[in-house]
Amino acid sequence: MKIVCLLGSPREKGNTAAIANRFCDTAEKLGAKVQTFALNKLEYQGCQGCMACKTKLDRCVLEDDLTEVLEAVLETDVLVLASPTYYGDVSSQLKGFIDRTYSYLPGDYLTNPGPTRLPAGKKLVFILAQGNPDQERFADIFGRYDYFFKWYGIAESHLIRACGVREPGAVEALEDVMKLAETTAKKLF
Repeated sequence: MKIVCLLGSPREKGNTAAIANRFCDTAEKLGAKVQTFALNKLEYQGCQGCMACKTKLDRCVLEDDLTEVLEAVLETDVLVLASPTYYGDVSSQLKGFIDRTYSYLPGDYLTNPGPTRLPAGKKLVFILAQGNPDQERFADIFGRYDYFFKWYGIAESHLIRACGVREPGAVEALEDVMKLAETTAKKLF
């Protein structure tokens, strides 16, 4: 099993990284190959709306550090997206990647019953952490992005979410969240 993990936080040792690392470490112990990208360390642009991926190419026309990431996602079995909640949404680092996944949709995606360039059967693990302890606050983030990833043929989606974790490392004290990262990895493997 191949796993691509995208860390969307500017904090290398932040809460979403801790959860993602627990998931990935568990999966590696079970035999998975994990490739992790810290998006904040990469240089890339957001989607330019040029439509070249719909009219001239079957991939994004931009050549930057995200090119390798987009190619790795094509080959992975499990995609892990980890982000802190910033202003009620994912980080700009992760949002830039998500916007570029528009290139996974062919030109006729609005009318095509199977509108994706991704191989079928991929699984998604969406990891979110927020400083606000209210679980109702920002609960819509996962559903919004899960909707779009289903367009890409994602067969199975899982959410691991930590609330009330403002300081880096605070999530380590939330045993239920860290355990969920482990059990999710075992379930997918």
